[in-house]
Amino acid sequence: MTIDKETQRLRPHPEARFAKPPTPVDLHALGASLRAEPNSGERGHRQETIFKHGDVTVALFVFDQFSHLPEHVAQGVVTMHVLKGWMKISAGAVEHELKAGQMLVLDSGVRHALKAEEESEVLVSVHLGS
Repeated sequence: MTIDKETQRLRPHPEARFAKPPTPVDLHALGASLRAEPNSGERGHRQETIFKHGDVTVALFVFDQFSHLPEHVAQGVVTMHVLKGWMKISAGAVEHELKAGQMLVLDSGVRHALKAEEESEVLVSVHLGS
């Protein structure tokens, strides 16, 4: 590791590390846009990928009341942050009830399913790999 003698930094400044300009995302507007689509998915939800780079994907999921995602697994760490509504998320043998402002973090390989108890929006991040 080299140290920049002028700044005493151990690594490049964030401006250099994140050279692309910031991309603001209005999650409320995106959720409204997804809700305005004429048809929901076959299970009553819609989704849009907001960001994908390397092993990281961030997506917004919009659920109609009582819609769901069946049990599935990701080979990476998953975070689910409920922005609006009330979700029941089963992970293994445990069911978690999350409302707006709450988040669940799952380790890689954990089987999970989601069910919206009311109209809901969930920001999901998946970090594949080790």
